Amino acid sequence: MATTAQPQASPELIFETLNAYQRTACLKAAIELDAFTAIAEGSKTADAIAKRCQTSGRGMRILCDYLVVIRLLTKERDQYSLTPDSAVFLDRRSPAYIGGTLRFLNSPQLTGGFQDVASAVRKGGTVTVDEGITAAEHPVWVEFARAMQPMMTMPSEWIAKLLRAGSGEKWKVLDIAAGHGLFGIAIARQNSKAEIVAVDWSNVLEVAKENAAKAELGERYKTIAGSAFEVEFGDGYDLALLTNFLHHFDAPTCETLLRKVHAALKPGGRAVTLEFIPNEDRVSPAIPATFSLMMLGTTPGGDAYTFPELDRMFRNAGFARNELHPIPASPQGVVVSYK
Repeated sequence: MATTAQPQASPELIFETLNAYQRTACLKAAIELDAFTAIAEGSKTADAIAKRCQTSGRGMRILCDYLVVIRLLTKERDQYSLTPDSAVFLDRRSPAYIGGTLRFLNSPQLTGGFQDVASAVRKGGTVTVDEGITAAEHPVWVEFARAMQPMMTMPSEWIAKLLRAGSGEKWKVLDIAAGHGLFGIAIARQNSKAEIVAVDWSNVLEVAKENAAKAELGERYKTIAGSAFEVEFGDGYDLALLTNFLHHFDAPTCETLLRKVHAALKPGGRAVTLEFIPNEDRVSPAIPATFSLMMLGTTPGGDAYTFPELDRMFRNAGFARNELHPIPASPQGVVVSYK
């Protein structure tokens, strides 16, 4: 009887994973030293890049070789070049530059939640503080609002187009946990009759108001300071935006908020949710599937919810139907829910 050959065991993946902290550290170093921009400007050899970035030649050669190994640079003989990804997202001159996100993604408030994952697994939630990053007025959200803007520009414009903001209808829009405010602002820029009401902590709203002022929205941009669970929204809204918010809470807490959102919408109104949405197997695609670990380490009960889970939450809160719209070239998806 023929036997099926078993794959040979290897410790390679285990060693790569144990040393994975080096990937983060080297990307952070390259961003801080401006190595990607130096290469984009024409510095191609290790010595030339080192001169531009004011480092040692040996240190820059080792760093750049490592970046080649992890596929953030390419190398031909002694010449380094950017990959398509690093050219778009890591060259400081690019409008899509996201190097500033390291201030948020590598902040102690986030990374601290992963110093003892075993304890978080035992507890089923963050072990840093009782509420983790969901605590009232947490300063990490000011950093988030400033650092993550480049990554949210494309999704905010795409969502505004998905909703047909340019139709010119008079809209009253509730932007919950507005952060930088880009999602509401994108709608207001495409619809001159849209009025935005942004809800967030007072310290975070300062960032949103700065961006609204740059967009010259004037009296069309209003704010409500405080917890989305506690403040009064009012009613008569055509749209309610829930961008990157529900994943911080367990399902019953989400449903409590969604019932409040449902009550604030006018008949036929829509809730628009931006989330990391894994497949039902919860292990694909990779980025949405692994986002649940971020919530385990930093929140008491947050998660990356599948579309059936989100659909159930919204229906339990009174919404009639829900549509899932994947965002092109993004790990996130949008759920549009109809009252």
